Amino acid sequence: MKPRISRSTTHLTVETILQGEGWDKGWRTIKEMAGNFNAITERSFGVPEAVNSGQVGVGIVIDFFAFSAQASGFPVKFVYPTVTTVVPANVGIVANAPNKAAAEAFVEFLLSPTGQEVLLEPGIRRLPINPAVYAKAGADYPNPFTDPRFQKMIGFDVDKSEARTAAVDTLFDQLVSFQLDALKGVTKVLHEVDAALAKKPNPQAKALADEARNLIAAMPVSEAQASSAEIKGAFTGGKQKGARQAELESQWASFARDNYAKAKAKAEEAQKAAK
Repeated sequence: MKPRISRSTTHLTVETILQGEGWDKGWRTIKEMAGNFNAITERSFGVPEAVNSGQVGVGIVIDFFAFSAQASGFPVKFVYPTVTTVVPANVGIVANAPNKAAAEAFVEFLLSPTGQEVLLEPGIRRLPINPAVYAKAGADYPNPFTDPRFQKMIGFDVDKSEARTAAVDTLFDQLVSFQLDALKGVTKVLHEVDAALAKKPNPQAKALADEARNLIAAMPVSEAQASSAEIKGAFTGGKQKGARQAELESQWASFARDNYAKAKAKAEEAQKAAK
């Protein structure tokens, strides 16, 4: 069964991969995963719901979705990727809050030992920021302060993420969300080539398959360009914002269509050569 991913939490997931693996390798990883997606949902809850109900076997979610599902009795498991970041529970007070004193009291409660323990409840399952609270969490509860699964945890660069949010989100849409069928199609052929090569090695077929994978992995913009004032301005301001944004979206979509079509042709050549 193929996995799902939600668009609403996609930016954090994508940025973690890009910051952990680097721009080019990160996008290669993202596209390789996307080729095996069943769907990209509009809602974060759509992913755990699909896994919990057995519609799909794997879902890409933020950890607390899986932990709360486990606590509710669903037979699911969460696995942290080798490159990850910690997403603790967040809380804030809006500017000019009508009940500021009450809001401040609530935040103080959440930061207290009792409030931190509330985060461990089955329906919540967030990561407390108080290390001492994990003593009451149970042996299986992930502890970012001691758990070896967090040894490769990256320091998430919020400024970098903010500088290229629009570019990264748009790239994901134009190269993955809107091209999912094409990605799935070429990935299916490449899997068949891999299966054939596992039984009978063929240098020519392997070289063609590698070319196909490189075409899929190619990016229309570099990391520096994605964070540039020119591209950022196209999405966030300026008199020509709308026109320039549409132009970039069209360019990136065309780049993806052309490359995935070329990759499909290379993969099919590889498939013939592997027979």
